[in-house]
Amino acid sequence: MRRGRAFEIFTLGWNVVGVVVLAILASTSSSVALLGFGLDSLIEIVASTVVLWELAGTGEARQRVALRLIGVAFLLLAAYLLVQSSVALLSGHHATPSVAGIVWTGVTALVMFILAAGKARTGRALGNPVLVTEGRVTFIDGVLAVTVLLGVVFDLGFGWWWADPIAGYVIVYYAIREAVHVFRPGEVAP
Repeated sequence: MRRGRAFEIFTLGWNVVGVVVLAILASTSSSVALLGFGLDSLIEIVASTVVLWELAGTGEARQRVALRLIGVAFLLLAAYLLVQSSVALLSGHHATPSVAGIVWTGVTALVMFILAAGKARTGRALGNPVLVTEGRVTFIDGVLAVTVLLGVVFDLGFGWWWADPIAGYVIVYYAIREAVHVFRPGEVAP
């Protein structure tokens, strides 16, 4: 339990800093992908808070509520990014990619993959489906960091302005996928 809480507290702290960093980077670059990743960090904050709340108590009812809250957060992210990425793509919006965005998303990807592995292992050892699910959320956060990283690199390196909103669509896909997994366990492979 202590290890599970420690993973969540570290994730929470990382994502609080990440929201600030990504808000600055997204506003200076007008990047839909960085903005979406910042919103994903907000969801990770909510998810970590929910898991910390769930780890403080017991019971199947508490676990169901925690899982549903995480699922709703994913659906809200998907809806927002679907609209934002579509508007950016249809209007031909050009972001101004930055090296800082590349560095932040690269380091975040590495940190999230390490945390995801620890949460999954700890959640399985505790028999805690909420911690295991949040470990998947953290893994997806790492995948999304790589996706955003590629979008920013392609935009900066090749001038592919459309890579930024396409990266937003990838986040939409994974957000919906994870929400389905929460609401209908067993329908989406972990």
